[in-house]
Amino acid sequence: MTVTLASLSQQTGLAVLDHLEQSVSIPVVDGLQAQGDLIVIPLPVVASSVRPWPGAGWTDVPPEGVELLRGAAGGNPHTLVADPDTCRWTTDVSDSDGLAIGVFETSAVAYLLHPEHGATGCTPGAYVIRRQREREGHRARLVAD
Repeated sequence: MTVTLASLSQQTGLAVLDHLEQSVSIPVVDGLQAQGDLIVIPLPVVASSVRPWPGAGWTDVPPEGVELLRGAAGGNPHTLVADPDTCRWTTDVSDSDGLAIGVFETSAVAYLLHPEHGATGCTPGAYVIRRQREREGHRARLVAD
């Protein structure tokens, strides 16, 4: 089944901006991907520094999605979306860099939706959602979306 931005927007009730082509198929990626101020990293890539806590509380991701992060100054939300019973999410994580928002595990394609950036899909697996940071000389700051 082909998932489009329009069908994902309808499923979640989250409107996307008019400049985005809503009939295009959402790309599905099995590796690193970024969306504004978030970065999605396959868990095995950062497993030495990020891991769910023992006994972490996991939440099933409902069809309407889970808001992961809202942009700076109350902006647009980044939302994790998945079919029922295919994806779970936890914020109970240890991250030596202090950038992780959480970890999700999915047995089917899961999507990251943003009204301004559109959507991307993640193949089955385990992923870390982190804030992105940028360097300016010797200083680092979080990317503000």
